[in-house]
Amino acid sequence: MTSAGADRLLLLVAGLVIDGLFGDMPALFRHIPHPIVLAGRAIAFFDRKLNRETRSEQSRHYRGIITVIVLVGTAAALGLAIEWICRGNPLGVVVEALLIAVLLAQRSLYDHVAVVAEALNSGGLAAGRAAVRHIVGRDPASLDAHGVARAAIESLAENFSDGVVAPVFWYLLLGLPGLFAYKMANTLDSMIGHRSPRYRSFGWAAARFDDLLNLVPAPISGLLLVAAAVFAKSGRPDRALLIMLRDGRKHHSPNAGWPESAMAGALGLALAGPRRYPEGLVADPWLGDGNARAATSDIARALHLYRLACLIEAGMLLGVWLAAHLKLPI
Repeated sequence: MTSAGADRLLLLVAGLVIDGLFGDMPALFRHIPHPIVLAGRAIAFFDRKLNRETRSEQSRHYRGIITVIVLVGTAAALGLAIEWICRGNPLGVVVEALLIAVLLAQRSLYDHVAVVAEALNSGGLAAGRAAVRHIVGRDPASLDAHGVARAAIESLAENFSDGVVAPVFWYLLLGLPGLFAYKMANTLDSMIGHRSPRYRSFGWAAARFDDLLNLVPAPISGLLLVAAAVFAKSGRPDRALLIMLRDGRKHHSPNAGWPESAMAGALGLALAGPRRYPEGLVADPWLGDGNARAATSDIARALHLYRLACLIEAGMLLGVWLAAHLKLPI
């Protein structure tokens, strides 16, 4: 392994630790805009200028492709420039580790899902629906308490891939340019990659490109959840692996099914299934063959599994760095 590769591994571990300890660092971003907020503003600008309803569907389709190329390319170029400035500079090492931490969603994802469990426990269904609204795209009014719990667990599994494993994967592969490009692509997908009348043409490229970037990280995230089930009390790693291999491709998303089905198997639940979104009903099959009546206790079990998966990921990165640093065979 090259020294640059070893340095990336250690910086990733540092970024994961910083994110795990401090999360979104709200005190810092009260004074300066968060990078994802800046990305969102850029996307909203392109949306206003290029996605006008007076244009034809074909025109909006091509303009959506241009939007993805320009914004992802700009993000990659910015990452390359910052990486060049940071290279060989002790302060630059700190800056790069902080940027990695800021662009990971490890702690914030945990916190958002934990809030749903707390809301269901303390405020009942209405509070649970209000809390889950912040982390899912489906219509919360259509959910009962079990649906709210399932939605929180599904979001935890899917966003483990999108918000933790995929950023780590692309940083490890391409450094800051890869991380910046991935986060821009993922933000594009979350903002415009919908099947609604407004975005079915303009957001097509954003959705497909995000699918492409997650083709490898999504199965990896599922395998990490399988590994986590080995160490979780009442976890079922054999069922997690079996259900992931059996049901991972059944989801309407080409990538979300891998971690969601692994989570379903590990916890003995049935996840996904038919769901109502603002643009209509998505008639997905169920993932897993367990209990569909998920409860707040199941959210807690899912969060425990998620913590273990994050620790395993960080431990593997640190182990490879130590092997490379100490010149041990990997």
